[in-house]
Amino acid sequence: MKKIILSIILVNLLAACATEKPKEAATEPTPAATTETTAPATAAAEPAQTSTAAEAAANAEAAIPEIRSVYFPFDVDAVQDGDRAAIQAHGAYLGKNDSVKVRVEGNADERGSTEYNLALGQRRANNVKKLLVLSGAKASQVETVSFGEEKPRCADHMESCWSQNRRADIVYITK
Repeated sequence: MKKIILSIILVNLLAACATEKPKEAATEPTPAATTETTAPATAAAEPAQTSTAAEAAANAEAAIPEIRSVYFPFDVDAVQDGDRAAIQAHGAYLGKNDSVKVRVEGNADERGSTEYNLALGQRRANNVKKLLVLSGAKASQVETVSFGEEKPRCADHMESCWSQNRRADIVYITK
């Protein structure tokens, strides 16, 4: 009898591990900045031999991809397919410019406890960092921090505002 009960429990446990939870579809409209599907140019324009250091710095600054925020659905920390190209462009830029460093700032909306939102923001930042490293950046070029719900982009209490606060920002660090 014990063997039968143990077998049933084991089969149920294996079946539960084998099933995938349905992924939540992002039904809310995403901010306009994430609707761009083309990645900006990632290669720095080569300065002429007579250019100054300031011109070279300006050319390098112009080559940084424009999209610097990635957005997430409610309670999700996985990078969405629509944002991968922008993150990969940043990773390629960092891979070509070893002296450049970035900070990935994870954020969450106001729903949930402070501790939960800090942890969610950190997971979001870490996932963006992983994609940056896979795209060419060195791990030493990328630091992560979570602000949780402390730095909202919009302060209203509605979904259109919360969707702007569920994000990870890529901030270039200047020396």
